[in-house]
Amino acid sequence: MIVIVCTEDRGGMLFNNRRVSKDRTVIQKILELSEGKKLWIHPFSEKLFEQEHPENCCVDENFLEKVGEGDICFVENQSLKGMEGQIEKLIVFGWNRAYPFDFKLDLDLEQMEKTAEEEFAGYSHEKITRLQYRKKDRA
Repeated sequence: MIVIVCTEDRGGMLFNNRRVSKDRTVIQKILELSEGKKLWIHPFSEKLFEQEHPENCCVDENFLEKVGEGDICFVENQSLKGMEGQIEKLIVFGWNRAYPFDFKLDLDLEQMEKTAEEEFAGYSHEKITRLQYRKKDRA
């Protein structure tokens, strides 16, 4: 599975059951990344994709149990702890700001290899950083 998350600088994803941030440009990039693949999301995230609800979008309470190899899942309110072995690639869209949070990304990025980094202007933030990781090769 290919996991996409959005975080603030310290890995925060939610505050009081509200997303830390959202951005139209990021949603468009997620849709581009998911072209030709299934895009799995939790019902909590469905509102973000209302404008351009793609045919390949699968909304399910238990989406992390159903996502397959090569599929993309956008995660906002789910723990990924214990799923590290299933993650082929992790894409983190970072807002380059410190926001309050009470739920954070629970993966150890030190256990992954950064393979790409890109900065771009978002709709709501002048600078968003896209980081891409993969499992580290075990020798």
